[in-house]
Amino acid sequence: MKIGVPKEHVSGECRVASTPEVTKKLVSKGFAVLVEDGAGIGSHYSNAAYEEAGATIVDKETAFSSDIVVKVRKPTVEEVNLMREEATGIGFIESCEDDDVHQTIFTRNISYMAMEQVPRISRAQPMDALSSQSNIAGYRAVLEAAVHYGRFVPLMMTSAGSAKPARIVILGVGVAGLQAIATARRLGGDVFAYDVRPEVNEQIRSLGAKPIELDIGESGSGEGGYAKELSEEAKQKQQHLLAEELKKAHVIISTALIPCRPAPTLITEDVVNNMRDGSVIVDLAAANGGNCPLTKADEVIVHDGKIIIGHTNYPSMIAADASAFYARNIANLIEIMVDKTDDELVMKNFAEDEITETALVKAS
Repeated sequence: MKIGVPKEHVSGECRVASTPEVTKKLVSKGFAVLVEDGAGIGSHYSNAAYEEAGATIVDKETAFSSDIVVKVRKPTVEEVNLMREEATGIGFIESCEDDDVHQTIFTRNISYMAMEQVPRISRAQPMDALSSQSNIAGYRAVLEAAVHYGRFVPLMMTSAGSAKPARIVILGVGVAGLQAIATARRLGGDVFAYDVRPEVNEQIRSLGAKPIELDIGESGSGEGGYAKELSEEAKQKQQHLLAEELKKAHVIISTALIPCRPAPTLITEDVVNNMRDGSVIVDLAAANGGNCPLTKADEVIVHDGKIIIGHTNYPSMIAADASAFYARNIANLIEIMVDKTDDELVMKNFAEDEITETALVKAS
């Protein structure tokens, strides 16, 4: 059974769906791994390293003609058409509704596993790529803020005087938010955090931060541990109460997202205007419209002396480790997708496993 590892062609994407370490493990299990020439260069994995791990370096068409094609980013229609009929694809699908890519997948009878649809259950944790990549994003976002913030993050005491620690506010305490809290605390910041789900306050405290508790009249707890969209009345109350806390912040890391919905507005223009000059906002929701209406996706802008960062692909900035985590997620998923019988690898019935059945892309 052949596993193809194509090169990612989305602009700025440096990750790769398999690393030499994971490739070696897949080869030991009986797979033939076909890696597109240069697929790992952006993550600092050379063709030679893949060959040493047992892979074969091939062209794009050959990689896509494999039994299983593993990717990071959503495939294009052209890439789906390069896949053979009834093949299996694995990667992020990056859309909530049917589009041309979905239709091409269905037309060619391809089974495509969407990594963002892997259920958040205990057995699926080793395959949870959303968490592994969000973890990296939360870490990198704090470093980005520290680089752009023109002052010390921790308390600094010298013979020339002292500097108070930066007041850092984390909005949204999912995987990215929790890692952002932990990283900001390690850098010595005075960290506060807010989430519409009151049950996360204990997690905030456990990391040494202080929860911001607002009475907005309803809970934002949704299914599967995710936040749900608030009512319009609750949104307005949230913005008003949160504004007073945010105006005091030197750094805001905003991670609030609702699956398949525009990002909620948490940082209004009025809040930005009232922050201290040189303050930094890192908006991890930039790809979904941003938690700040001033955010511009994939740009760093200065608004009235405040720096607003709208990068949309933080894991790619730490491509080697992000690829290593993601490749392990993929390999763990393949483990439950394939059976070995009489020294032959055969694909299982995806409908018989809760994980593969849920991850499988279906017509809406």
